[in-house]
Amino acid sequence: MNPPTRLQTLEAAVEHILARTGPRIVLAIPLGIGKPNPLVNALYRRVKADPSLHLKIFTALSLQRPVGHSDLEKRFLQPFTERVFGDYPDLDYAGDALRQALPPNIEVYEFFMKTGDYLGNAPAQQHHIYCNYSHAARDMKAHGVNVMAQAIAVDESGPQPRYSLSSNPDVTLDLLDLYEGDTQNKPLAVGAINRKMPFMPNDAQVPVDRFDVLIDDPHCTHDPFGAPNMKVDAQDYAIALWASALVPDAGTLQIGIGSLGDGIAQALIVRDQHNADYRQMLGDLQAALGAMLPAGSDLARFEQGLYGCSEMFVNGFLWLIKAGIIRREVYDDLALQRLVSGGYIGREITPRTLVQLRRVGRIGAELTLDDVAFLKHHGIFKSGVQWVDGELLVAGERLPASLAPGPGFERLCQVCLGTMLGGAFIMHGGFFLGPRDFYQALRDMPAQEKQRINMSRISFINELLGHEELARLQRQKGRFINTTMMVTLLGAAVSDGLDSGQMVSGVGGQYNFVAMGHALPDARSILLLRAWRSKHGEVASNIIWNYGHTTIPRHLRDIVVTEYGVADLRGQTDAEVIKRLLAIADSRFQDALLATAKLNGKIELEYEIPDAQRNNRPDVIEAGLQRWHDAGLLPDFPLGTDFTDDELAIVGALTRLQHSVEHPLALVKLLLDATVGQALAHREVPERYLERMGLQDAHGLKDRLMRALFAGNF
Repeated sequence: MNPPTRLQTLEAAVEHILARTGPRIVLAIPLGIGKPNPLVNALYRRVKADPSLHLKIFTALSLQRPVGHSDLEKRFLQPFTERVFGDYPDLDYAGDALRQALPPNIEVYEFFMKTGDYLGNAPAQQHHIYCNYSHAARDMKAHGVNVMAQAIAVDESGPQPRYSLSSNPDVTLDLLDLYEGDTQNKPLAVGAINRKMPFMPNDAQVPVDRFDVLIDDPHCTHDPFGAPNMKVDAQDYAIALWASALVPDAGTLQIGIGSLGDGIAQALIVRDQHNADYRQMLGDLQAALGAMLPAGSDLARFEQGLYGCSEMFVNGFLWLIKAGIIRREVYDDLALQRLVSGGYIGREITPRTLVQLRRVGRIGAELTLDDVAFLKHHGIFKSGVQWVDGELLVAGERLPASLAPGPGFERLCQVCLGTMLGGAFIMHGGFFLGPRDFYQALRDMPAQEKQRINMSRISFINELLGHEELARLQRQKGRFINTTMMVTLLGAAVSDGLDSGQMVSGVGGQYNFVAMGHALPDARSILLLRAWRSKHGEVASNIIWNYGHTTIPRHLRDIVVTEYGVADLRGQTDAEVIKRLLAIADSRFQDALLATAKLNGKIELEYEIPDAQRNNRPDVIEAGLQRWHDAGLLPDFPLGTDFTDDELAIVGALTRLQHSVEHPLALVKLLLDATVGQALAHREVPERYLERMGLQDAHGLKDRLMRALFAGNF
């Protein structure tokens, strides 16, 4: 392959792309932080200014710095975003798409939207592509992509620079594979060097000739989007605790981003490091709710550890790695994985290691250059062993490259063998996203530790086809944990859209992992569900009778977890599924749900919910977990936070104010207090809080009212 064209400016890159594509550009860019934002913005502005050009963008999860909706929110967020998001450049197309102001010659197609941002946005809803994450590359190709562009990392510490797809080998590697051998239709591959992107080795590291164009404009180096950790409340912790007991030692784990993922990571750490307290937490919950864990639950410490296999490598996984919980090793070489899984060889290197590898045909009786490279990669041979013209050269000594029994083989083992099996992975991921300290930890991670994390193609992570045996061996006791918005009383899940057809986000990889939970012999799919929600002062159940949109059909129902317990639905009758979901529903809605089930003939008319299951209330959860929160085992931000202490106090006040806005009577009282000037009289607010919000000098009526409302919520 030819070396890439190297360009030093974004302007030159835009000209080069247009010279290659002509007036119609069909651009594929990764989801999340793998987008080359400055390049995309430069191309977008050029096309926006020239109606003779046309641009289609295919992507997902376009991330923008948060902006406040109210004046108070804006006052709070501006200094926070400047500090936390640094020089991250927002995407021009995303800003225009959110305002429904895209020009007529530009179209944006997303297969996964930032949660909730595009509800009611007709153009975005109409251009949503509903597909599994693992099908995204296929669908991009079907739309005639002629440019694929990505932010890439570079390692310049050695004699030659090395390049990495960093956070996003996920779709890029799959898309490149689809054009293997098809040079005529292959899209222009553009890499924009961002020196702040963490360099990731293994599958993410690619040869420079995988790119047609390399851009090294200083503007391409900027902070990745830092997603702040969310607060984990009592509802989330209860769900996380139940789910953590379903993860067996020596198993495989998938979790996602957000407060539930953070809560699970913390619950697993507490289980391992404070096991007696962990058991007491779950015991308290079971006693208070009359709930029981299903058979096969595991409350013990992790003696063998877990292996992480998740489309998303999130901050929670990094904390589990640091805690020594994610440590079970797997190998991407099938023959080697077979031998390890079967107990034929162990981590310690012995002559038996060579004998077994030869027995299964992974290496020959006469070692080749490729055999020696394989043995060195996995630490079976020492790094200094060389293959030269059919012989092994070690520290000046020449040995026959033969594994035939005898003195020669014994000498080969004495001189060549390493000590411990290497080249293993403890984590496979497709893309990563997290807070600022997550990226810094990856940048600072020693190379030897980082080598154990393999960012790879999404078709490997999310699918079984093509590597079924390897997946079965690696992903033993898989627990694939995802979040859903609603669950019907017959076991279907609603995770990404509304019955109006409006998409909240997208299916992503959820269906992939749910199906995998059924396909692998000892795996389980676990869906996490908050049993109730509150909006505009109205409380509603997230366990419902039926719904006009389904993400996971009920024939794939497996395990559902709410704050009130675990419902194991696999293989159960419809009537039993209803009973088990009623047992973990909020008690405020149980009777109505049961009545509907009876009305539709799906449960016996004489069935009544047991008294022990009628204590499912938020106050029971909060009371049951309060002492563990106070003891520091279930903190608000278990993985840290970008908020200062003062900002956390201000967030609390703004949250209470928002609650008042959603409850008219409370808001009326606040307004009356503020109008007559009593709010500040009854509330002592530290001056630094007012300064942080720019309210220390409130002169006009609007500022005085905002100051009073703000103070009234402390």
